[in-house]
Amino acid sequence: MNKFNVVKKLTISSLAAAMVLGGSASAFADGKGKGNDKDKDDWKNRPSIVKNNKNNNNNNNGGSNNYVQNGNNNVQIILDFDDVRGGDVEWAIKNIASLASKRVFEGYEDGTFQPRKAITRIEAITAAVRLMGLRDKAESQAEMAKQLNFKDAEKITSKYPWAVGYVAVALENDLFLETDTSVQPEKSADRLWATMLLVKALKLDGEAKAKMNTKLTFKDADKIPAGAVGYVAVAVEKGLINGYEDNTFRPDRTVSRAELAALLDRTGDQMSDQAAVSGTVSAAFNNGVLSILKNGQTVNVNVDPGAFIYRNGTRINATDLKVGDEVKIRSFNNVAIFVEVTKSATDTPSTNAFTVTGTVYDKQVSSNGKIVQITLNQVINGATTQLTYPVAPDAVVKPTGAQINVNQNVELKGEGNLVKSIEVK
Repeated sequence: MNKFNVVKKLTISSLAAAMVLGGSASAFADGKGKGNDKDKDDWKNRPSIVKNNKNNNNNNNGGSNNYVQNGNNNVQIILDFDDVRGGDVEWAIKNIASLASKRVFEGYEDGTFQPRKAITRIEAITAAVRLMGLRDKAESQAEMAKQLNFKDAEKITSKYPWAVGYVAVALENDLFLETDTSVQPEKSADRLWATMLLVKALKLDGEAKAKMNTKLTFKDADKIPAGAVGYVAVAVEKGLINGYEDNTFRPDRTVSRAELAALLDRTGDQMSDQAAVSGTVSAAFNNGVLSILKNGQTVNVNVDPGAFIYRNGTRINATDLKVGDEVKIRSFNNVAIFVEVTKSATDTPSTNAFTVTGTVYDKQVSSNGKIVQITLNQVINGATTQLTYPVAPDAVVKPTGAQINVNQNVELKGEGNLVKSIEVK
């Protein structure tokens, strides 16, 4: 559903240029001649191109535009939007990019995100279903053909036919209240409704019902219905939502698209992200490739030059990633477009010291000749196992000048995830 802006001058490779020229016309069309009807069509799938970045000076390649296109020509991802600018919405850039990278919550076909626009219930329901990993099911022919029992089912079918499957899946997964008789797709979502939706998406109904007698401390707690108190209590406890500076909750306040992005992203952090690859950075970023250690195996990940990379909510360059950083990576067509440092190497307590011994099975060396990763044959519980360890850039080799070769007996000492010294035995 994301679109791209063709007004700006593009700096792209010849291959990417061919992709853009070959697909630009279809990127703006939904196949039904409805043009730019953003309110009605913003959630549809359209033939498209993946765009990773627009004008951002904190970018690995200085802010050029980067495009990737998949083989079947029907998925588009934009992570950066020109209209997410200004102090009142820029705080949500990371949340928006994170959600867009996994195709949960995206922009409009004119290339905008419209962060200040009130979110509608149908948009919020769709995003919640996608966040739960149920997009394919919701867009399957079987779900799209289902008969809805809501009073406004005819409106959904005629005006939002693409959403029938999403509503059906949302109903099957208890995202509606038992008393809901209508979907009210165009109604703006308020804070209380959105809060309950996301707690339900986390499958925490039971926990919410157990907290119905919680004494909420918000000044306007009396405006929260008794049957919703438990949901608010759970949402606050899980860090999904907070009150305002004046200690009010404002349950009836309309939620903007930027605000929903933050709510969704926080909720997603507590869900299994099967589309992401997690691991520990095992070598310095080099020539567009990031090496990570995952389940004892080295995985080399190609990183798009315009990828969004975050540490503690701040966008950084790929070269700022450090050996020992724990990261979560989302890719498109085997190229990373979003990377988040979930735990910095410097966050590892220095008390987590370790000493291991074994026989060198393999090693990886950087361009300047330093070992960045070493794999040992170790005997654990009577069985020989290969375990791989990332090596700190300032690691010491003992004795000085010794060469580390395969089949040598060595002792590794380190802290946290990093080897600090390698001693030949």
